[in-house]
Amino acid sequence: MQDFLDDLNPSQREAATSIDGALLILAGAGSGKTKTITARLAYLIDVVGIPPSNTLTLTFTNKAASQMQKRALSMIKNTSIHPPLLCTFHKFGLLFLKFYITHLGRKANFILADSEDTKRIVKELNSDLAPLPLVLSEISRYKNAQMTSSEALKNAHNDTYKHIAKVYGRYGEFLLQKNMVDFDDLLLLPLEIMQQNPQVAKEVSEKYQYIMVDEYQDTNHLQYLLLKCLCSTHQNLCVVGDDDQSIYSWRGANIQNILQFSEHFKGAKVIKLQENYRSTHTILQAANALITKNKERLGKTLISTLGKGKNIEILHAGDEQEEVQKIAKEIRKLLDSGVNPKDIAILFRLNALSRSLEEGFNRARIPYVLVGAIRFYERSEIKDVLSYFRVLVNLEDDFSLARIINKPKRGIGKTTLDKILQLAQAHKTSVYRLFIADSIQEGLQETLKSAIGKKAYDAIEEFFATMLSLQESLRQSSLSFIDTFEQKIGLCEALSKSHDEIDRVSNIEEFYGVYREYIKQNPLMELEDFLNDLALRSDQEDIEMRKESRGIVGVSCMSVHSSKGLEFDYVFVIGLEEGFFPLVREDSNIEEERRLGYVAFTRAKKELFLSYADSRFYRGNRASLAPSRFLSESGVCGTHFKEEAKRDSNTGSFKRGDCVMHKIFGAGRILEVSQSGKELKLKINFGGLEREILGSYVSKV
Repeated sequence: MQDFLDDLNPSQREAATSIDGALLILAGAGSGKTKTITARLAYLIDVVGIPPSNTLTLTFTNKAASQMQKRALSMIKNTSIHPPLLCTFHKFGLLFLKFYITHLGRKANFILADSEDTKRIVKELNSDLAPLPLVLSEISRYKNAQMTSSEALKNAHNDTYKHIAKVYGRYGEFLLQKNMVDFDDLLLLPLEIMQQNPQVAKEVSEKYQYIMVDEYQDTNHLQYLLLKCLCSTHQNLCVVGDDDQSIYSWRGANIQNILQFSEHFKGAKVIKLQENYRSTHTILQAANALITKNKERLGKTLISTLGKGKNIEILHAGDEQEEVQKIAKEIRKLLDSGVNPKDIAILFRLNALSRSLEEGFNRARIPYVLVGAIRFYERSEIKDVLSYFRVLVNLEDDFSLARIINKPKRGIGKTTLDKILQLAQAHKTSVYRLFIADSIQEGLQETLKSAIGKKAYDAIEEFFATMLSLQESLRQSSLSFIDTFEQKIGLCEALSKSHDEIDRVSNIEEFYGVYREYIKQNPLMELEDFLNDLALRSDQEDIEMRKESRGIVGVSCMSVHSSKGLEFDYVFVIGLEEGFFPLVREDSNIEEERRLGYVAFTRAKKELFLSYADSRFYRGNRASLAPSRFLSESGVCGTHFKEEAKRDSNTGSFKRGDCVMHKIFGAGRILEVSQSGKELKLKINFGGLEREILGSYVSKV
């Protein structure tokens, strides 16, 4: 027996040495699944004597494939002739098509279109009649459902989807004509070839007699069907996964693949890896308690090999600013005690929550790295809003105008914009001046209409009319201006039409909230002051970014989705309020939200901090929030917490004469109480200084 088996626990060893027939290795977080998979591959080749070329191991990322290959090859001695094939699903599809695409009447010298190629092609075919992200996501969905363009057209429930179905058809024709395949084709076309040519399926299945799949809970329906074809002559399929970590339904992953594995592959053996080598008992106890509330799961309980560990800490704050102050204080303690910042992570459900973290960490001078996302004020959608604001401040700002003149779509493409900018430059004026009646030179109006067409001309005239109207709204009320802005411009509305834009809409709403907060705190300031303050803040962030580029390590800030597969000694999970985590929307799945919570908890090795706030900006407004159900479901909160949460939920009742406390102005007495939307507006006397402040910003004394 080989040495590599000696390092395995009994469950891992059983999994590594179970060879024939279907096998599901149900591997909990931190249970050593990669070690088990690579040991099993080495066992197959070096002990059982299976030729390496008869094995196929499929992963989801190139990084995972590379790591497994290095570990497996370090164990395997019998690789002199043909090394084992270990790659992603899509790499396998590419290799398959090189051999078999001729069965579709196509040449083997096809070109693989990357995501940017796909965007460019679809954009040209789309004619701007539907949001590009929606068109791209629907085309991908059609392909993964094996739906033809005619079927998509038949199932279209409105004009937008009829248009998308037609674009899908033209897109398919374009790829065929140019002998190109896209990313989805790497799964779809091999499946079509094997379904239409059983002999090919038999040939490939006989070649790959032993197949392993990592992260099986993340497979979609197309990948499941592909595996069925690959196993048409045998049942030697070993899949490794964790149903409790299935968090990608939004991109097509089907949890039923792992839940129904034993039905899909009859006689399948199930081995559970439950010994956890990552987290303390206290952390796993909370994770186990949380996930057991789910009904759709196969069931397992993680057991720590590291001992009890420290208690989970609950951080309770009044708002997101106090939250980041408390987190920064805890992190400073850790850093001062010698903890490396790379061993600390902050996790959030929505990227929009990163804004307060970035600002707070900059103030506290805590080094950080934003993982899997760009900085808040550098995000495309935030730059769009900032460009609108700059044009409102200066209608002759052609640089900012060029960014947003066609956002949302107004039928003003790049060619039209180039012509307008060239005309403005030729006449040594701004685009705005070109379209102002009293500034138009003799015959210039007709020249413009001739150059860009009446439709585009009218669209730009309407744009500037809207901007002038918004300027008037801004003069009347800085605070209510933002509602008028969204109503007239509709950036969130345009983005919300796409299936995968939840975070981008949330980011814009978060930014609107930043503006409202600024105006509330600085009622005499104007939009230009707001932009200038942000510009100074961005300079500070640029310094931090340059430090990162020099290799300076910081605290990792990332979404829970981005954290999957990673681990840290110290983990802070923020935004644990109902509506934020779990995310509560019409299409939300509470079981998947709970799985996200389980993933977040199990990233922590030594200590876990869970943070919730009483109020937070939500959709551009400050809202009072209830603590997340996950806090009680995980068993980390006792009676005191429940009483405190109940008491905090009643703090919205204020009356004249009440003494209150404000973080900046100190103690004061309420003079008047009035309603402002869903909140109370209070007129308060702070020792002779009278201020009107929303009720959520003060507490009773």
